[in-house]
Amino acid sequence: MTHPKTLFDKLWEAHVVADLPGGASLIAIDRIFLHERTGAAALKSLAEAGRAIVDPERVFCVVDHIVDTRPGRTDRTLVPGGQAFITETRAAARAAGINFIDVGDPRQGIVHVISPELGVVLPGATLIAPDSHTCTQGALGALAWGIGSSEAEHAMATGTLRVQRPASMRVRFSGRPGFGVTPKDMNLALIAAHGSGGGAGAAIEYAGEAVEALDIEGRLTLCNMATEFAAMTGFVAPDETTFAYLKERTFAPKGEEWEAAVAAWRGLRSDEGAAFDREIEIDAASIAPMISWGTNPEAALPIDGRVPDDADPRPLGYMELSRGQRLEGTPIDAAFIGSCTNSRLSDLRRAASLLRGRRIAPHVRALCVPGSTEVKRAAEAEGLDRLFVEAGFEWRESGCSMCFYAGGESFPAGSRVVSSTNRNFEGRQGPRIKTHIASPETVVASALAGAIADPRELAR
Repeated sequence: MTHPKTLFDKLWEAHVVADLPGGASLIAIDRIFLHERTGAAALKSLAEAGRAIVDPERVFCVVDHIVDTRPGRTDRTLVPGGQAFITETRAAARAAGINFIDVGDPRQGIVHVISPELGVVLPGATLIAPDSHTCTQGALGALAWGIGSSEAEHAMATGTLRVQRPASMRVRFSGRPGFGVTPKDMNLALIAAHGSGGGAGAAIEYAGEAVEALDIEGRLTLCNMATEFAAMTGFVAPDETTFAYLKERTFAPKGEEWEAAVAAWRGLRSDEGAAFDREIEIDAASIAPMISWGTNPEAALPIDGRVPDDADPRPLGYMELSRGQRLEGTPIDAAFIGSCTNSRLSDLRRAASLLRGRRIAPHVRALCVPGSTEVKRAAEAEGLDRLFVEAGFEWRESGCSMCFYAGGESFPAGSRVVSSTNRNFEGRQGPRIKTHIASPETVVASALAGAIADPRELAR
């Protein structure tokens, strides 16, 4: 008699090459995605060791992390030494014969945005990248996680990776979210309720009515912040929404192979009665638009809430806030829409809809950075770029941009920023920058008001 299996059990067992001592296994790796910040180092090290890539067609590399996003960009970048990262990665990728997506390539964009766009990540596949937000791609029913450069070398040379088997967890969002609540708010509500260590290295399956109702871009946002929950990865069982999204994508199967693949993918779901190591249930209807107040995603609260009376003085001091202070109405200096969390076309559509006929506050600097060149092209075809520009936003080329600070472009030191990114630790967006993470809608509402604002007021 076979025991019911979780989706994670199925993904893991399908890729085990050998079991190793201590609970680890040698796992087959289907796709590897590099970027210019670490790509050259991994590729050059492999070449210097005299090792070949076992299957170059399964390895991809994109210029996204430190590339300039200002219009008219070239290899030049504001990051010290950044141009060398780009040129060396380009040379190493071409020498290795892998799939390389360059600065001016129409497929260029943030790795976790373009991989789904191109159908590189597929249900049931394993995918790794030297970036902690690789878990984003689990939204397609894949097992995707972040690794280091040395692990990337090993996987490229052998097609496998030694991995300690994680615990399994299911996070179920029951019911439906209320008006103005987005997957970003679902993430922040989860992390605020259970702590930034709540995922504890687990492989998390996101499930429930609220998750099933999301489109793929919403699921990508949800899985993106599994790493902020300290999980190894997060994923959603593939369904008809997944198959419709992937059909005819560049690297997705075609013809009879597509039909066979979909038939196999339909079995990628947790069996009835399958046991998880831990389960969490959240009533999606109880979630409000969220915003962070501290320097950790768990330090978040509803937009109309107040800083906790027992808040840690260290993040309070950095954020220049007080216990019991109401966040709504707190003046801001800047607003940022972008990152692998919230820079897809649906994000930009929702944000732009709130900007129509309005202007941001005169003292606020605001940027919108599309997650890929394809997103940018599609947004411009719909006229979204004009709505952003007419409202006072800067409209950029695609890339990671001000999601993180690498010594390049930043807001003025000490600025208070409402941002659609995923991390808010000290200095994440620049020297002494005070980052409040929230949904794109909250970013727009706050930019218009010149202070932290509830997006539901605009939407109504």
